Amino acid sequence: MNKNNDWYLELSKYIKQDETIKKEKAKLWKIAIGLQDVDGLKPSEYLIETAKDHIEGNISINEVKNRINNYYKAQHNRKRIEKNNEEADKVSVRITEILSENAFNFSQAELLSIHKILFSGIYKEAGVYRDYNITKEEWVLNGDTVIYSSYENIKETLEYDFEQEKSFSYKDLNIDEAIKHLCRFISNIWQVHPFCEGNTRTAAVFLIKYLRTFGFNVKTQVFAENSWYFRNSLVRANYRNFEKNIFEDISYLEKFFYNLLTNSKYELKNRFVHISSNDVENKTNINKNSLTMEEQAIINIIKSNPFATQEEIASKINKSVRTVKNYMLDMQHKNLIERKNGKRNGEWIVKFDN
Repeated sequence: MNKNNDWYLELSKYIKQDETIKKEKAKLWKIAIGLQDVDGLKPSEYLIETAKDHIEGNISINEVKNRINNYYKAQHNRKRIEKNNEEADKVSVRITEILSENAFNFSQAELLSIHKILFSGIYKEAGVYRDYNITKEEWVLNGDTVIYSSYENIKETLEYDFEQEKSFSYKDLNIDEAIKHLCRFISNIWQVHPFCEGNTRTAAVFLIKYLRTFGFNVKTQVFAENSWYFRNSLVRANYRNFEKNIFEDISYLEKFFYNLLTNSKYELKNRFVHISSNDVENKTNINKNSLTMEEQAIINIIKSNPFATQEEIASKINKSVRTVKNYMLDMQHKNLIERKNGKRNGEWIVKFDN
């Protein structure tokens, strides 16, 4: 999203303050409004002013809802207004309210409930699974579509995914393993695309609530600033095209999660996720001089020993294993290196000559 939007700058002022209550409210509003970007929706000036009143403590969230509802009733009687503004405003208020509450139940029913709350009065199918199959032309795929679940299998597929997640134990996992598993879970839920519209916003709200149950300190600005990247990374995690030699790539989503849950600062640019000629041809034109010292050191090591472990690499370049894993994840994203034949018996492949 464009950080130069007036609403973003207005709400960011509160986050720089020392008053915790105002700061936390402003963070929730930034997530709520930022998430509208996944569908190209923009808030009205009236919503921003009303949100500021709420952050200041002048009105409650219920009063916010009443103001927005009355505003659009009055506008409807006078003139036709942009429908997109109305959806953005109303859904932003509802996301803020849901994220303000601690209550959460890890279940299909919770996912349905979130969708119903967010989109009641906006979509007639709010809180109802779709009853037809869908395709969506994606900019990030040059107009191609992800293959979504058949409408006939939505309920059963979600039941399976939720049961698998419920039975999974995160005990003794390191953060890298936990992030990889969480990415796969939310990616699977999103690929089902159970609703006619509003799937990404619903999945994002559910995810934030779920992550809180783990005690994660979720960096909310990551969602506020990168909601469209979040959606595009879900697309790439679920897209394959054998003819073009393109396969599911969850690395983009992993970068988002690292920024969301750790102190990582990956650059989350939508153009990085877009399928380009380099993706299709499986080539890279990286210049040796563009490599960082760490990248060059890692490449030198795996050229001499393709079977080197990340622990061995970390020891040789005097960095932590966690740092090396982040470096090498980023290098795979850049198409500098590739892992072949799995985790245990695999080897590292350098993807370009330097």
